[in-house]
Amino acid sequence: MDDNHLGEFLRAHRDRLRPQDVNMASHGVRRVAGLRREEVAVLAGVNADYYTRLEQGRERHPSPQVLDALSRALLLDTDARDHLHRLAGVSPDGRGSRHATEHVSPALRQLMDGYPHTPAFVMNRTLDLLAGNALADALYAPFTPADNLARMTFLDPVGRQFYRDWDRAAQAAVANLRQASGFDPDHPRLRHLVDMLTEHSAEFRRLWARHAVRGKTRDAKQLLHPDVGPLSLTYQSFDVRDAPGQQLVIYHAEPGSPSAQALTLLGTLHAGEKRAPSGSPP
Repeated sequence: MDDNHLGEFLRAHRDRLRPQDVNMASHGVRRVAGLRREEVAVLAGVNADYYTRLEQGRERHPSPQVLDALSRALLLDTDARDHLHRLAGVSPDGRGSRHATEHVSPALRQLMDGYPHTPAFVMNRTLDLLAGNALADALYAPFTPADNLARMTFLDPVGRQFYRDWDRAAQAAVANLRQASGFDPDHPRLRHLVDMLTEHSAEFRRLWARHAVRGKTRDAKQLLHPDVGPLSLTYQSFDVRDAPGQQLVIYHAEPGSPSAQALTLLGTLHAGEKRAPSGSPP
């Protein structure tokens, strides 16, 4: 992984924009697919040489005001804007939330077990599955092992059948990992995971180079489980306040729908198969 994370991010997002995207006239022969560095500097109201130093990694500590201006110039959404601030060492919410814990509290495990009719699990920023209730275990039972959502998506042969919209699932997984890199780009677990996925998956390499950023909030999932067939689910994710970096994810099926009935059947088929809690993430 390149250590010029800020410059790589700026360059990737500059390359994705065209002059017409930002209402800017295009003059002369263009040697680059996206905006020129000088054009981004004009849009952000910063010196062109200063912006060049940012991309090249010769300047790594822009002010929050400059970061906000660059976010507007590059049309970054909220997740990407926050990621840009973290890459520059500026926490967008004013809190130092870099350090994470992998321990899932007994109280949280008990809470998940209190949702017997819907899958619930806890993951960290690098998408390691830290703990889950019985129905979450049943949902991910086709994977061997069910350890990390990114690895399961890109490297497990089951992934392409399990995720009915595999392209969307793959893009989301990579964007989630990009967000994780903003909190701690040199975290050993993140480096190991990205190196492994980069080595073994051309699709991951292509998506990782795009520098797209997205956090988990709420979304739809179209799955195909070998035991119960198609599942149309939505999920909500919640930050675990006393364990920075952890998220509780709860899946939900429309009441009375075929997917709700399939989840009930899935729980029945896998009753008594709850795995023992796993150890440290791989």
